Amino acid sequence: MVKILFVCHGNICRSPMAEFVMKDLVEKAGLADAFSIASAATSTEEIGNGVYPPARRMLAAHGIGCAGKTARQMTRRDYEAYDLLIGMDSANLRNMRRICGGDPAGKIRLLLDYTRRPGDVADPWYTGDFAATWRDVDEGCRGLLAAVLAGTA
Repeated sequence: MVKILFVCHGNICRSPMAEFVMKDLVEKAGLADAFSIASAATSTEEIGNGVYPPARRMLAAHGIGCAGKTARQMTRRDYEAYDLLIGMDSANLRNMRRICGGDPAGKIRLLLDYTRRPGDVADPWYTGDFAATWRDVDEGCRGLLAAVLAGTA
């Protein structure tokens, strides 16, 4: 089983979008039993809050639900529990490494590193552009799935 944890600052926009997009992709590929997919925050600001309504609406517009998801903070134990810890931006990566005490196994990566345009996933909390975030997350998850299946993730 491949275990993936998506991580962003608050776990109410980008990382839950990635979690549920990836779950949808593996379900449609008939691979749901081969994956364990979740998301978490680097901060405590939104713990217990649900997916931010515009992010929830963007997922719903693409036929993807996220009912029951609430924000949780990443812990050091997540490093051992997951094969890949996928951050949305470089600030997330710094915080993830701090929380985990480093990255000795090379598990911490950026989502868009699995695309032809590496960099940070657009943060809709600041931009308000959930369509741009959707494009980044969708492309990143598709690239990540292809890399996992090819054994290059």
